[in-house]
Amino acid sequence: MNRLQLLRARARLRDAVKPVGDAAVGALTIALLRTTRCFDPFKTADFFGRAAHFIGRRLREDRIGRENLKAAFPEKSPEEIEKILAGVWDNLGRIGAEFAHLDHIWDYDRDHPENSRIELPPRTIELFDQIRDDGKPALIFAAHLGNWELPALAAVAHGLDTAILFRRPNSEAADRAIEKIRAIKMGTLIPAGRDAPLRLAQALQDNKHVAMLVDQYLTNGVQVTFFGRKTKANPTLARLRRQVECPIHGARIIRLPNNRFRGELSEEVKPVFNASGEIDIQGTMQAVTNVIEGWVREYPDQWLWLHRRWR
Repeated sequence: MNRLQLLRARARLRDAVKPVGDAAVGALTIALLRTTRCFDPFKTADFFGRAAHFIGRRLREDRIGRENLKAAFPEKSPEEIEKILAGVWDNLGRIGAEFAHLDHIWDYDRDHPENSRIELPPRTIELFDQIRDDGKPALIFAAHLGNWELPALAAVAHGLDTAILFRRPNSEAADRAIEKIRAIKMGTLIPAGRDAPLRLAQALQDNKHVAMLVDQYLTNGVQVTFFGRKTKANPTLARLRRQVECPIHGARIIRLPNNRFRGELSEEVKPVFNASGEIDIQGTMQAVTNVIEGWVREYPDQWLWLHRRWR
């Protein structure tokens, strides 16, 4: 068997095995989510945080995270870097546990905030009410910071008509299991793909509020500076702003001690215009990236340093 035949045989074997692998991953995902739902979400979060820390520190992503942190914070000591990285794994594990309880984990009561696990500053409540009630669409960006699944829950729980861009898992079976949970209280879910920009633009024209995560590397993105280093950002948000005039705000849910959270909306992020008076795509994404960098500098142990943000 020559090399070409061997490669073809491997490809056929991979194609044949893939459905079985997808089914196994999907079954494992469903079983894990169902099992996790049987236990207290916050005690389980404590356990998952410890487990993710134990397992994660032995994976190659731990090295990626360490190198990213060293590059972003050259002034920090090795001990400080390791402390931040430990927090990253703890946060990731907690998100995994909390995901199984998405249908009831958001418990903010505006009439009795003292009884809630969620804290919302007065200015955030004011901005939220303004966005919800002004009869206009809005663009809302978030980052992989704190629990990045919760902003969508907050929007729907308090009456914000929202369309959310999300990325499907590679496994179709796992995707179906995860989407079933997300669809409970997360507004209109729009999967990333060729038709996503059209669907998002239509949502804005229908006066919906379009939300998306914007802090991952995109090969065909626009160049921005993040922690003093060049990287690529997804330009979708800025391109949508060029099509539809509407405000841009950032949303984040920060993790607090004792399984509490604080939700925050940023002030309006003003878009950048070019000499022709059009929205400057690169400049606007840089303005958004600047906000995210400020968030990450404030809570570095809650951002997902484990992916290759710079390449």
